[in-house]
Amino acid sequence: MNTDWKEALLAQSRAMGIEPDGTENVESNEAGAVEDIQRAPLHIAIEKKGRGGKTATIIEGFTCSEERLKSIANDMKNALGTGGSARGGEILIQGERREAVAQWLRSHGYKVK
Repeated sequence: MNTDWKEALLAQSRAMGIEPDGTENVESNEAGAVEDIQRAPLHIAIEKKGRGGKTATIIEGFTCSEERLKSIANDMKNALGTGGSARGGEILIQGERREAVAQWLRSHGYKVK
């Protein structure tokens, strides 16, 4: 049986927990969900425009699923005691919380720029 070398490499990579999109899978956590590791650094920006004069902290660059993004946002909002939302690979945190957000992300293993 002659196997294409690309298929063999792909199968070997998946056996090691590496997906072709460049993310690496970690063993299941206690909830049974598989987490992916964020490789690219996240960018934190402060916005006022289009928000009725109110300030918002935007975290951009997530590569995880929408479900995982919402979970991360909930954990962050609870830890910081603030409101916000998550969608489209971004998390919005109400108020100017750049330092607190960066500290929370770093403590959870994310790279921040």
